[in-house]
Amino acid sequence: MKQLDELLEKQPTEKAVAELAELRIRNLQAFAELQSFNDTGKFLCKHPLLAGRSEAARLATLLKRDPAEFLRQHKNVLDNIRRYKSYIKRKDRKDKRHQDRTNLERHQDKERLFRMILEQEGR
Repeated sequence: MKQLDELLEKQPTEKAVAELAELRIRNLQAFAELQSFNDTGKFLCKHPLLAGRSEAARLATLLKRDPAEFLRQHKNVLDNIRRYKSYIKRKDRKDKRHQDRTNLERHQDKERLFRMILEQEGR
């Protein structure tokens, strides 16, 4: 960016301006990724370097390569949701209720991701 900035000072061209804009956008995306990771411990996976590393990208690839394994993992998530819902109702697990709710939310989020991938592939 520094080199492009110097070039734009001397001889501004349309190509150099476009390249500087693209670099600036990627730079802002990188800062957003780092800020998100710093705040939440999770990446946004919007930057080109991280886009393929998201859970959604991993599941979409799995569905294309091995649909049976994708469905097996989806069934496991559904089973985990059922299990944690029943754990929350049990009286002998009152001391673990907070952790059970956290696990339930995590599995419900993952199930929404599975559903979203299936809907996208169904189009």
